[in-house]
Amino acid sequence: MESYINIAKENFRENPKAFRFAAKGVAGLIAIWLVFGYAAAFISSFLGFVYPAYCSIKAIESTEKDDDTQWLTYWTVYSAFGMVEFFSDIFLSWFPFYYLFKMILLIWCMAPISNNGANVLYHRVLKPFFLKHEREIEDAMNKATEFASSTLDEAKEAASEHVADIAAQQVKDAMKAQSAPETNEPPPQPESTFEEDPDHQD
Repeated sequence: MESYINIAKENFRENPKAFRFAAKGVAGLIAIWLVFGYAAAFISSFLGFVYPAYCSIKAIESTEKDDDTQWLTYWTVYSAFGMVEFFSDIFLSWFPFYYLFKMILLIWCMAPISNNGANVLYHRVLKPFFLKHEREIEDAMNKATEFASSTLDEAKEAASEHVADIAAQQVKDAMKAQSAPETNEPPPQPESTFEEDPDHQD
């Protein structure tokens, strides 16, 4: 992807007018597709993921910390937006320009400027909400962790008991099979009901 970005930068330097015209054309096609096209929800989510994911990988591999903070902020806002969208999508998706506005919002959030959407929404909405409810959030997280841990321990204990019961039953069955007497005597023959006549001569 970096090679394509470098090619785009070179084309912009060589012929900025043509590049701007092409960029506007592509943006217009995407906008029309998001309004009238098929799979607009997938396309808007995909476009809001690819470029930030690429920049996040570069930020992880770099030694600077500013880009780490920038993309951590973006993914925090992106996750919060996804949670809100999950519960309101059934209503918002009916609006004809919803996915277009969603794409514009995501582009604003990932824009390489200091006051982009991610910073604005984080510092004005998410951060105050978190600081106000930090104690309740931590208590809920601790309770959820304890519940998950206790449930896992109970499941392990129940599984161990079940396995032990199966093993004990198999040992009992094997001991019964070994202690059973082995008889090689032929089975008894049935008695004949035919009585030979003593006066009968051949």
